[in-house]
Amino acid sequence: MGFAPPGRVRNINGKSVCPEGEYVLYWMTAQRRTSWNFALEHAVAWAKKLRKPLLVFEPLRAGYRWASVRVHQFVLDGMMDNARRFADRGVAYFPYVEPQADAGKGLLAALAERACVVVTDESPAFFHPRMLTAAGAQVATQVDAVDSNGLLPLTASTTVFKTAFQFRRFVHAQLPDHHPVSPVANPLRGTRLPRLPKLPASVTRRWKPTDIARLLRSAAPLDQFPIDQSVSAASVSGGSAAASERLTAFVSHRLAEYAELRNHPDSDAASGLSPYLHFGHISAHEAVHAVLQAESWSPDRVNPGARGRRSGWWGISESAESFLDELITWRELGYNMCALEPKYAEYGSLPEWARATLEAHADDVRPYVYSLEEFEEARTHDALWNAAQRQLLTEGRMHNYLRMLWGKKILEWSPSPELALEIMIELNNRYALDGRDPNSYSGIFWVLGRYDRPWGPERPVLGKVRYMTSENTARKLRVKEYIERYTSHRPPSRATNRPPRAS
Repeated sequence: MGFAPPGRVRNINGKSVCPEGEYVLYWMTAQRRTSWNFALEHAVAWAKKLRKPLLVFEPLRAGYRWASVRVHQFVLDGMMDNARRFADRGVAYFPYVEPQADAGKGLLAALAERACVVVTDESPAFFHPRMLTAAGAQVATQVDAVDSNGLLPLTASTTVFKTAFQFRRFVHAQLPDHHPVSPVANPLRGTRLPRLPKLPASVTRRWKPTDIARLLRSAAPLDQFPIDQSVSAASVSGGSAAASERLTAFVSHRLAEYAELRNHPDSDAASGLSPYLHFGHISAHEAVHAVLQAESWSPDRVNPGARGRRSGWWGISESAESFLDELITWRELGYNMCALEPKYAEYGSLPEWARATLEAHADDVRPYVYSLEEFEEARTHDALWNAAQRQLLTEGRMHNYLRMLWGKKILEWSPSPELALEIMIELNNRYALDGRDPNSYSGIFWVLGRYDRPWGPERPVLGKVRYMTSENTARKLRVKEYIERYTSHRPPSRATNRPPRAS
């Protein structure tokens, strides 16, 4: 255990370490966990080298776009896990949940004033890049952003890959060098660091640490916060403990049938790890480790001749290969796009062929046209689509295969492809627990042609963009129980006073 690999560390402000500081500060923003975390490992290494206490600062903002009870509750579950685990290891922990938008402005700078060095999480999507740039300019000491996003570091390539096949070939070529270099499972185990006697009084007078346990014990813990109250908490709990339980259950009971059942909505055979990966409650390294361990894998089973193929490269079961392809190839393909294409969330980032064919069919008559509100409230003519939308509304997730169909129908039933993109982003990011994630943007833009190729025959509205129908889906897959289950789900009533859209 030591400092994170150089390819995963970026000094974001070009400044130097201040050895006379009082502590090492880990500003936890994207990898919200105490295990399998390069950034926490890096912070511990600095604390050991400098012989200073470690202070972990984990904030939760109120003013970002799509902030809701659903997102807050999931993150708070994780903060509760972290509070327990840091207390067990004698590490100072400062959780801060903003009572009002911008109430925490200046808090990071105030904590950093006394820090030897600041360590934080590298994250390429949503508001994180702008936030890191702004923070680096405000902090007088060195700020190391550490990449714990995936098996490959974001710096592994300077190329934006256009297809999953191209990226998979690259992954297979690079993994033998990067996969063995994993974060340690428990960077705090056996660590003896000086204890921080107390938090700076000049800080706590203005910004009181949030008592997470007390907040969660209250009858309506999130009613007081200026967030979207109409998006209620999901039924699944957040946090590293819940994530580890879900991973164990998946590997033990569902992995063996993953390849066969993953596309059948009635089976619900997916891992359910996506929200936990999004909020950093679990690491991709940990998930890969669990799967390979269950498969009794060793490096000599890799088949170089299968480079670029969906299966056969790892030399493990078909189901395990399929799951790792989703977890590594498709997930990290989205991170590659977000890290290297600043306009990854804009319509203009689509492949030229996709924009050309959609433009050529822009004036085609749509079989149905629905508004954002009609889509949101699952008021279309299509029972399968409505069921998928109701699952999103009520549970904060959607079956993986149906998420593709969901997007294709929004494209087909919207007045323009540009508006369809806006609707998909709004619904996904507002309701999905894994919304705002690079992998979510991959799925949304795949609907419009990203990572795909032209398909024939050319069709109305979609042109050469891949076509999907609910009728074909119902013929190929088992959906009857799924439709029945979610037909009875009533979507929540629409809020009349949403908070303003802050960036």
